[in-house]
Amino acid sequence: MNTTLCLVRHGETDWNAEHRIQGGTDIPLNDTGRAQALTAAQSLRRHSWTGIYSSPLCRAFETAEIIAAELRLPAPLRIPAVHERRFGEIEGLTLEERIARFGDETEVPGLESRADVVARAQPALTALAHQHPGEQLLIVSHGGVIGSLMRFVTDSRRPRPQEYIHNGSANEFSVSPTGHWSLSRYDARPGRTEYRPVP
Repeated sequence: MNTTLCLVRHGETDWNAEHRIQGGTDIPLNDTGRAQALTAAQSLRRHSWTGIYSSPLCRAFETAEIIAAELRLPAPLRIPAVHERRFGEIEGLTLEERIARFGDETEVPGLESRADVVARAQPALTALAHQHPGEQLLIVSHGGVIGSLMRFVTDSRRPRPQEYIHNGSANEFSVSPTGHWSLSRYDARPGRTEYRPVP
């Protein structure tokens, strides 16, 4: 039986509101983010979830705690492999600051590639799916991780150009017993006018 993995992006932080790149910097939720986590939980009631897991970063883990409490699930468990993509020297920068410092094409020191994100996150989540055959699991993670997995699974057909994985969104993947992934529910929206994904 296939396992459903629903990857939820954490709620908003102050850096999200300022359009700053967070990466591995451990920024907490703000009040808007906590409200988004609650809204996400309410929208997830349509399924009977059997467990919830989270990136160890505090913005993801608090989102998972809020969702778990609302859905009456056990406390979330941390999965280090789904922590946010490392953005190196552009962490903390806005789009304008990033372009001013590195341009659009310059290689960013310390930037983790999307392939490396997939290489650490997908095997961990596939193993989790195999431990819970036929179940429906929630994983609270980050835009960089969810977007990288989505691009890998869909051969870069999703997300479309200028779409982004918004705070509190839920995208569902189906994982077969043989480890094949497919995207079964898609929730990426048109990006902000100043949004530009890091390659």
